[in-house]
Amino acid sequence: MDLKDYIRSINDYPKKGILFRDITTLIKNEIAFEATINQIVERSKQFKVDKIAAIESRGFVFASAVSYVLRKPFIMLRKKNKLPAAVHSVDFELEYGTATIEVHKDSVSENDSVLIIDDLIATGGTAEAAAKLIEMSKANVTGFVFVINLFDLGGCKRLKDKGYKVENLMDFPGH
Repeated sequence: MDLKDYIRSINDYPKKGILFRDITTLIKNEIAFEATINQIVERSKQFKVDKIAAIESRGFVFASAVSYVLRKPFIMLRKKNKLPAAVHSVDFELEYGTATIEVHKDSVSENDSVLIIDDLIATGGTAEAAAKLIEMSKANVTGFVFVINLFDLGGCKRLKDKGYKVENLMDFPGH
């Protein structure tokens, strides 16, 4: 099964000049979704994993299923002001703006090995911010798994240059 066949491309979304890779067409097909989760689980086996973290919101779709299969705690990395308890917070730049993500301070413990999962990597700013959140708790980012890598935007290279292990299931150009 070629999972690329289940990704829809939408021009000029969320703003002009962006080619959006839509995973809703993948997750609405139960066979493609199951294949995706199975591939992420297989790629995850190379990492030491105590906990699985995901970036809001599409990363939650994949990471929660992987967390269930691997029987590992699931940590939500959320947008600003979405978590009710004490948080670590990181500001970062997106391809088309700026944002803040947060994690509950008690979600990750010192020396935990955390795998971060997301649907897509573009420039790597969000993923790098996610790693900073985990590291604020003195935990270790064991690696990243992405469903889609927009290879020409350099996010995977950015993370690898910082010493992180990175896996992805498929590659698309970003533009």
